[in-house]
Amino acid sequence: QVQLVESGGGLVQPGGSLRLSCAASGSIFRINNMGWYRQAPGKQRELVARFTSGGSTNYADSVKGRFTISRDSVKNTVYLQMISLKPEDTAVYYCYGYINYNDYWGQGTQVTVSS
Repeated sequence: QVQLVESGGGLVQPGGSLRLSCAASGSIFRINNMGWYRQAPGKQRELVARFTSGGSTNYADSVKGRFTISRDSVKNTVYLQMISLKPEDTAVYYCYGYINYNDYWGQGTQVTVSS
C-alpha cells in the first residue's frame, strides 16, 4: 500500500510564504506523476501544480510566477514553494500521485492566508 503524507500548511499573512511537502511511502515501483491540488470552501478541487510523466510541470494560471513545484526523486517527495500568498489561496491542499498505476491522495493540509 502507498501513502502520501503532507506537511507544511498553516496560517500566513497576505504576501507571506509557505512550503508544503508530500512524501510517498510504501511499496513503490513506479511514480508516473505527482502534484498538488487544492479545494476551497464551496468550490471544486482544482489543479495547482504537477509534474507530468515526462517530467515537465503544469501550473494553474492563478499561481504561475508565485508557486514552484519541485521534487526529490530519491526521497519520493514533492514540494510546493508558495510566495506572495493571497487570501484567495486559502484552501485545503492535497497531494496527488499516480503511483504503481493507481491514484493516491494525501489527507490534505490547510493553508489559510489572512491578516
